[in-house]
Amino acid sequence: MDCSTLFSTSSRREFLKKAALLGSLGFISHKNIFAFNGSIGKTDGLPDIFYKYKTMSVDHFPKLQKDIETLKRKGLLSRNKIFKGYIEDMTYELPENFTDAKSIIIMAAFTRSAIVKFHWHGKKYDVIIPPQYYDSGISIEDLKKVIQKDIIESSGYKIENTTTVHLKQLAVRSGLGRYGRNNLCYVKGMGTFITLYAFLTNFQFEDDHWTSLNLLDACRTCPICYGICPTNCIKKENFVINVGKCITLYNEINGNFPNWILPSMHNALIGCIKCQYPCPENEKFIPLAERLEDVTESETHKILNGKPDEKLLASLSQKLKKFIPATSKEYFPIFTRNLRALIR
Repeated sequence: MDCSTLFSTSSRREFLKKAALLGSLGFISHKNIFAFNGSIGKTDGLPDIFYKYKTMSVDHFPKLQKDIETLKRKGLLSRNKIFKGYIEDMTYELPENFTDAKSIIIMAAFTRSAIVKFHWHGKKYDVIIPPQYYDSGISIEDLKKVIQKDIIESSGYKIENTTTVHLKQLAVRSGLGRYGRNNLCYVKGMGTFITLYAFLTNFQFEDDHWTSLNLLDACRTCPICYGICPTNCIKKENFVINVGKCITLYNEINGNFPNWILPSMHNALIGCIKCQYPCPENEKFIPLAERLEDVTESETHKILNGKPDEKLLASLSQKLKKFIPATSKEYFPIFTRNLRALIR
């Protein structure tokens, strides 16, 4: 793959941030299905936000940074150029405009996958959009209001979202989640159907949930994910995947797929959800996938031809809940290429 076609780190973050956070669409209530042990937030004037959270002191940042540096030094972090581009700006340092931050809040918001039906040559194709890649109706400002009202329970404190930290590592270190064999973060009562967020604040929490890195017990004897991974990037021997062989790494960016990624390996409109759907820890959440509006035959034709007009972009923006590759001419080639791999 020609690495000149990659998103820059900042543009990728913007891509994913927009995919997860744009808009103010409502989020369907599942209060009768799940009990989140007091961690459900419902603030007047906001969409229903189902979340869990933990708090930690920022005094742990040097230890977290040392752990990352140790992994780099030992060669345990992938040297894949794409992956390195994603994490090169991540660091556990307080921003210059918030050096008095005392705590960090790690939140997991329940985020369903979505399914959209594409019509093509008289056939109908159900295509999955994994969590985090479309507008879930939750904004950063929504979450700040939840933190102020329901977590800090007081006004006057500064709350700022941070995107420069390693979210999965924070979630596991705080005890909010555990690592699965597929290197994903599992949160009890949500599985992997989550979007992770981190917020710095100058509020000092009494509870500091710092803990050791924990692995999901169910994964220790379960063979499902490494047996079903289409590229064999998940290993039986350990909980560290071969990042350079993960489909997600390649279908988020412009360019041709490597020759070793076969058409039959693709399973989602972006990212990869192959190991998550059959996972027993996710069993109860799969049926909750959100059904989006169908994409018509004529729209599918335009997508596959890679020639979007303004009318098509506007229609897809609404139907696919602002799924970024479907709403921007800049990213549209990603959408075209990925859909071609799924409609065969």
